[in-house]
Amino acid sequence: MTVTVIKPAQDRKKVSDAYELDYFVQKHAIARMDAIRILNLHRSDRDASDRAAHRLKR
Repeated sequence: MTVTVIKPAQDRKKVSDAYELDYFVQKHAIARMDAIRILNLHRSDRDASDRAAHRLKR
C-alpha cells in the first residue's frame, strides 16, 4: 500500500528564494538572519511576517 501526501498549494519552501529574502530585508530594514527566522516561522502569512518585522524594529 502506497500513501501519497499532497501538500497545499500555499505551502512554500523555507526561505531559499534570495529575491524574496532580500526584498523583505530591505523593506523592513532588518538583519538578514532575523528575516530568515521570521519568514521560516510565518511561511506564507505575509501579514504576520510584516507584523513580526515591525515588532522587531521597536
